[in-house]
Amino acid sequence: MRGISVKTVFAAMAVAVTATQAFAQGAAPPSTKPEVTDVSCPGLVAQRSPVFQPVSVRLAALERNQLRLTYVGHATFLIETPDAVRIATDYNDWVRPAAPPDIVTMNHAHSSHYTLHPEAGIKFVLHGWADDEKPARIDMTYKDVRVRNVPTNIRTFDGGTERHGNSIFIFEAANLCIAHLGHLHHTLTQQQLNEIGKIDVVMVPVDGNYTLDLDGMMDVLKALKAPLMIPMHYFSSYTLERFLARARQEWDVAFSEVPTLVISKAALPAKPQVLVLPGH
Repeated sequence: MRGISVKTVFAAMAVAVTATQAFAQGAAPPSTKPEVTDVSCPGLVAQRSPVFQPVSVRLAALERNQLRLTYVGHATFLIETPDAVRIATDYNDWVRPAAPPDIVTMNHAHSSHYTLHPEAGIKFVLHGWADDEKPARIDMTYKDVRVRNVPTNIRTFDGGTERHGNSIFIFEAANLCIAHLGHLHHTLTQQQLNEIGKIDVVMVPVDGNYTLDLDGMMDVLKALKAPLMIPMHYFSSYTLERFLARARQEWDVAFSEVPTLVISKAALPAKPQVLVLPGH
């Protein structure tokens, strides 16, 4: 896949993706919209402490209540913890951090979200899918971070459904709870929202086509009620702006000048905010 542009790859893979939530999820939608209840994210949860802030190119050591978050590109973020654990989300063959991380997570939608040939030196390779369309079940702790998943379904190119082909990965460290929605294709059930729990930051695919349509994604974000939402998985400024136009109807929108943030728990926006990081 190296040397091929994102637009070229996805143009070649383009299929009609007008399936409804019920089609992707495999069940009729509930009569009322599910939402996260006021329960803490299970595991390493937190009191509030200083707000996230942009960082310079020269990276300082993290305090115990801080995480460093860098947008690498497409659906890949690098998360760094106070104990120097490095995690890469939706790790693949062509969008990678500069050095091998300790933990990588992957999803099965297509090859921009996983690789079968990860770099040497990665300690934990976590697939968000399992064989025979069974749900992957991941709940591991390494040093100061807990990683767990909530399986979801994905559409297939022939119009069917691959059950449990995607996972929402949740990372708990430094008194923060971060969710990466992966290649989400449908809105979430109350059970899935309960498993996710209350989160602080969510990385959300906003293309509105290959993943969930914009109406559905807005429903997901409203249900999650995360203070900080970071867009990913868009293929042009037009696609991003289309999402932001919808988001501005509900939340504040801000832009960072750098792709790396240091985040801590307290003083996360009192009003939910969409924050755009450069680097796509």
